[in-house]
Amino acid sequence: MSDMMTDTPSSDVEALLSILDLEQLEINLFRGRSGNPGGGRVFGGQVVAQALVAARRTVPPERVSHSLHGYFLLGGDPTIPIIYDVERIRDGRTFTTRRVVAIQHGRAIFSMAVSFHEDEDGMQHQITMPEVPMPEDLPPDDVWRERLLKRFPEAATRGWMTMRPLEVRPTGLDPTYLGTAAEASPSVWVRARGPLPDDLPTHQAVLAFASDFSLLQAALLRHGRSVFDRDLQVASLDHALWFHRAFRADEWLLYSQESPAAFGARGFCRGEFFTRDGVLVASAAQEGLMRRTQKK
Repeated sequence: MSDMMTDTPSSDVEALLSILDLEQLEINLFRGRSGNPGGGRVFGGQVVAQALVAARRTVPPERVSHSLHGYFLLGGDPTIPIIYDVERIRDGRTFTTRRVVAIQHGRAIFSMAVSFHEDEDGMQHQITMPEVPMPEDLPPDDVWRERLLKRFPEAATRGWMTMRPLEVRPTGLDPTYLGTAAEASPSVWVRARGPLPDDLPTHQAVLAFASDFSLLQAALLRHGRSVFDRDLQVASLDHALWFHRAFRADEWLLYSQESPAAFGARGFCRGEFFTRDGVLVASAAQEGLMRRTQKK
């Protein structure tokens, strides 16, 4: 059983914070452990979040991450630690840029660029949050997990199914998770299961962890398919995230997702995170592999 599958919400959150607390080996060099040592491969959101934490450790505290762009190169091995090597690309007057490479078995498994910015005033605008049910009007996440496992028992072996530190409530159960073709944009409410520390970088790391959850499913939905279909090879290829405003990841955030296009066995997806008051706090984008195999 994964060490993230613990008994209480507070211990679930503590387990997540533990894997985000990297060990510093040397200047610019950090080590992180896997949150799902019994799974087939490391959850992509974990690698994104840990790489963000590694970059954060090399930046002055007054500068806040506003964007990251990463590429998944190889599947991560959950049985051994991941080494994060941070390169200090630039320290400008108001912006700082870092490059992070995640390494296992002597090979890069993930590469990411992160940009940090000192807060300053400027023009403001945002899109409107979709009209969806509020989280308190939706079933608890155990309901959709149970329905998903009944249809796809092998889902229990997937790393993101062990994300018990996060409470997730889909706004529509059948179209979003059970493989029914749908044109509508899927969305989920998500938050940490317990209180987080007050510092913004921790909340950004937790949101980065959550941002890889279910995003590629938005492309598969357009074709009535699922990440669990045995005649598909599905994997995240890259991941981008932009932080627009300060927020709390232990309060409900709506993750609204859509897939504008798919071609060449690749699906492109994007999503926005809104507070329950409709404030847009972050945006994500991802391209994923959706390759047909010969046999179902």
